[in-house]
Amino acid sequence: MADFTVGDDHFRLDGEPVRLLSGALHYFRVHEAQWDHRLSMLRAMGLNCVETYVPWNLHEPEPGVFREVAALGRFLDAAHRAGLWAIVRPGPYICAEWENGGLPAWVTGRFGRRVRTRDAGYLGVVERWFAELLPQVVERQIDRGGPVIMVQVENEYGSYGTDQVYLARLAEVVRGHGVTVPLFTSDGPDDHMLTGGSVPGLLATVNFGSGAREAFGVLRRYQPEGPLMCMEFWCGWFEHWGAAPVVRDPKQAADALREILECGASVNIYMAHGGTNFAGWAGANRSGPVQDEDLQPTVTSYDYDAPIDEYGRPTEKFWLFREVLAGYADGPLPDLPPEPAGLVAPVRAELTGWAPLSVVLEALGDPERAGSGVPPTFEELGVDRGLVRYRVGVPGPRRPYALGVSGLRDRAVVFVDGVRVGVLSDERAVLDAPVAGPAAVELWVESLGRVNYGPRLGEPKGITGGVLHERQFLHGVGARALRLAAFEEPGAVDAVPFGDVVVGRAGLYRGVFEVAGPAGGGLPDHAGLELPGWTRGFAWVNGFCLGRYWSAGPQRTLYVPGPVLREGDNEVWVLEVEGAGAPYAELGPGVPVRTGTPGEARG
Repeated sequence: MADFTVGDDHFRLDGEPVRLLSGALHYFRVHEAQWDHRLSMLRAMGLNCVETYVPWNLHEPEPGVFREVAALGRFLDAAHRAGLWAIVRPGPYICAEWENGGLPAWVTGRFGRRVRTRDAGYLGVVERWFAELLPQVVERQIDRGGPVIMVQVENEYGSYGTDQVYLARLAEVVRGHGVTVPLFTSDGPDDHMLTGGSVPGLLATVNFGSGAREAFGVLRRYQPEGPLMCMEFWCGWFEHWGAAPVVRDPKQAADALREILECGASVNIYMAHGGTNFAGWAGANRSGPVQDEDLQPTVTSYDYDAPIDEYGRPTEKFWLFREVLAGYADGPLPDLPPEPAGLVAPVRAELTGWAPLSVVLEALGDPERAGSGVPPTFEELGVDRGLVRYRVGVPGPRRPYALGVSGLRDRAVVFVDGVRVGVLSDERAVLDAPVAGPAAVELWVESLGRVNYGPRLGEPKGITGGVLHERQFLHGVGARALRLAAFEEPGAVDAVPFGDVVVGRAGLYRGVFEVAGPAGGGLPDHAGLELPGWTRGFAWVNGFCLGRYWSAGPQRTLYVPGPVLREGDNEVWVLEVEGAGAPYAELGPGVPVRTGTPGEARG
């Protein structure tokens, strides 16, 4: 048992001053069988603490239906075994470039702009969630012999709102469920963010990527006493589909880390190891002062240009950070664990079967929602991740007119009388060629990730307006959902009647491959899946969803955790939404450390 407190100038453990050298590692972005290795890498870099968010939407996909909440507890136990303290950031909102900022789609669909406020209905479902979650934290607090030393209240609230009643109520809920370790907030080092997001009586911390002295100077205007901490030191950045890669110079990042520590502050490196946005959980952003510009969906990889890359390997940034941190560590740093080994040689997965989207929908889709006055949104259909097929008729006879969609989020593949005629998006929402009536129209709409940051948080997905023929709304729109979650059910894909492979068509493809392990035998620790010539969709290996692929780049390879591979035959599924390329997929040993344009979006 130990006592961790916030003193006048330092964090204190049993009264003795301590400095937190922490690194972010999200348990939900790393396969559980790899937690021990990644945590050992944090220790070897010179860290004494690990920080993690908790994504509410992953654990309560439907109201009152909880899934794998105990995963947080198992991760905290792994951190304890690794000799690390732990900082927990349970939200309920987390940002994290995660779908909807961690808020379940059913929550934002039900409460809309009332989320993240004092609204009694919203606070009620938050309290129910915390009642389920927080026991995982409470029983592992440091004063009970566990690793948890601090818990965050909300997240970067000053970037969103000013409801101090809400923040105070959240702090009361956290305390009421037995959390006794210090509570804190984290915000950008700006006046409006600190006035909006800090809570009297709670430690305020700041997030930035450089300029530590200036950032802590701003913080000291609001918190004259107490330990200084950068809760998110942005040592890299995330990437968007269709944009250039973003990297940060390792030496410049190491210098910025050194400046934080020279200020006498504690630090949490964001990210120490980024991991992967498996299963389509990547979020999205919108640009502009009020986020009224184009959607920017986040890629599947959350490598983040972190010191430990997506494959668990040390980078140049790792070695420079280790050198800086060694000067502040208690004693010599431990050796690195063995580096993860990839495939010995590339493997080709030959495709053995194909089913068109309509057939997959019949086998795995939700029941059809009959035509109504307006098309239902994803939220009204209860869909978080996946596709929705909208169907509507163009009356006739009538001459050709422009066919488009108002309020489209995010992307629709359009068929007229069974023939694909184009792809629409929220910024290009009218077909190139006019459509005459009568005609049968299908729009396969995919959510590319819900906004995770800013005032557009919680915006609905799908068709949020209507289907237009010239200026006339087409009514009686039917809808049927194909959820990604449907593929997670054991044996579900066996219900799909596969036929011969038809190259170049949208649909579900199935293939098989065998793997060769590293020298000495056994299975590899990882592989990389590539889909040459394919356009956009999702991929699975042995039923494990690797996430979204998209020819728009910059990501070309999907990370395959070694623990999902098996001896003998392995199976790959590819759900192609627009049009497939080669009649195979390729697995290789993994990609090198990424390169790209130096940049730092918020630092």
